Amino acid sequence: MATVAFLGLGVMGYPMAGHLKNKGGHDVTVYNRTTAKAEKWVAEHGGAFAATPAKAAEGKDFVFSCVGNDDDLRSVTIGPDGCFQAMAKGAIYVDNTTASAEVARELAEKADAGGFGALDAPVSGGQAGAENGVLTVMVGGEQTVFDKARPVIDSFARMVGLMGPAGAGQLTKMINQIAIAGLVQGLAEGMHFGKKAGLDLEKVIEVISKGAAGSWQMENRHKTMIAGKYDFGFAVDWMRKDLGICLDEADRNGAKLPVTALVDQFYKEVQQMGGKRWDTSSLLARLER
Repeated sequence: MATVAFLGLGVMGYPMAGHLKNKGGHDVTVYNRTTAKAEKWVAEHGGAFAATPAKAAEGKDFVFSCVGNDDDLRSVTIGPDGCFQAMAKGAIYVDNTTASAEVARELAEKADAGGFGALDAPVSGGQAGAENGVLTVMVGGEQTVFDKARPVIDSFARMVGLMGPAGAGQLTKMINQIAIAGLVQGLAEGMHFGKKAGLDLEKVIEVISKGAAGSWQMENRHKTMIAGKYDFGFAVDWMRKDLGICLDEADRNGAKLPVTALVDQFYKEVQQMGGKRWDTSSLLARLER
């Protein structure tokens, strides 16, 4: 059993912290910007909550975070009352936020200067993956730090991989989001085409999902897409944040992402339709306006 702090109890962090406590058996202290959410978590899972990230991190073996973006991440780590002020030498910081590779490298340098380890460890699998403890975790950092953290991360994961040095986890998550963006648009166009052609989409999906066109998105989202319901899983606002990170990184490294840039604009149109909190399969709604 390890002593763990978890910073950020959103739709992903809340169940992830729960798995660290209940499945992993760790001693967990949580912090959330809205204290009521932290109080609710403690009432449900036990453990404790702290008033600041620094207080949550005091004396802990591991500090996890899962917040919104680079600015939020800097706030809970190196900002006033940030956890880096209180982390002990030899402790390990694990960030599950989807953020830039730039901030991951920045925090890794500061952690090294403070005498503790740091891993950028964004996750994939959505809210359902977090709730069921079956997330995929893409990690950047040093091998020795990863080896120590891996058994703790396993509490909420079914796949954990070290992808390279600091920032490599975030770069891998960018590839994940790039691949999903094009895939969901293709699925939306295929289903839109099938409707226009007068086909029974349930029968179509039953057949093509077993062939080369099959995907997790097709298997898990086709029914809700057919029903025109888009309140399941990862929100458009968050996807646009992630695609923005991908496009910014591509500007830096010279990668060409024409489809990603186009789908990002399609999601902007979905936002303008009132779909900021719709899930990412709502690209179909744009085609059906």
